[in-house]
Amino acid sequence: MLNNISFGQYYPSNSIIHRLDARFKLIITLGLIVIAFVATNFVSIGIVAVLVLVMMFVSQVPIKMYLKTFKSIWFFIVLTAVLNIFFIQGKTPLVSFWNIKIYSEGIEKAVFIAIRIFLLLIISSALTFTTTPTSLTDAIESLLKPLSKIGVNTHTFAMMMTIALRFIPTLIEETDKIMNAQKARGASMDEGSLIKKVKSVIPILIPLLASSIRRAYELADAMECRCYHGGEGRTRLNVMKSSVKDYIALVLFFVLIAVVVVCNIMF
Repeated sequence: MLNNISFGQYYPSNSIIHRLDARFKLIITLGLIVIAFVATNFVSIGIVAVLVLVMMFVSQVPIKMYLKTFKSIWFFIVLTAVLNIFFIQGKTPLVSFWNIKIYSEGIEKAVFIAIRIFLLLIISSALTFTTTPTSLTDAIESLLKPLSKIGVNTHTFAMMMTIALRFIPTLIEETDKIMNAQKARGASMDEGSLIKKVKSVIPILIPLLASSIRRAYELADAMECRCYHGGEGRTRLNVMKSSVKDYIALVLFFVLIAVVVVCNIMF
């Protein structure tokens, strides 16, 4: 059931995006997410969508891995679209029955929001598919390094974020095992009323919480056995270095920003 969730996993490959500096990828990813929210019409969001689709194919990550990401939130996407269809008002209703009216503006808004959610998922998934947790930690720490001058422990912050991201697939796998074990004992999780389904989640959450705490202690012991005491004085085997292709990608990103802003103004 939960094996279809692929968010947080790294897919090894030798694509151009894999070889980009993790710092630049993180900046571009955050920027693309902002652009997806800044785009206000179908022309600008379409430009972003074309770029994201090109990024998907260039990354050499199987399309099915991206599609798996949508399986976990398709209900949320459909619910958001339906709410926009029935609650966004316009000038002339296309369909009118009882007290419910559906406008063309509502349908357009629903499609626009759905496209935006799809783009956000693909953009965030592409970062984790093409960047190892170690590189992501180094990138976050490097970008937040100026905050260390005001007393912020950037290394610890980056490590916590990366560990949380790293254990998403592990927790999903653990949840699936617990659900299968409960079903083997006769537990029914897909039948009955809504209240019964909510109650059936409790036998899953308690073992999952216990397993998560045990894994946290094991990870802490492993880090302590390896003499880990934070980022002070630590060196890296692979030093992050930017190249020409990283700056080219950044320039193309700024060009995209300019194009989206122009499209927002013109259309």
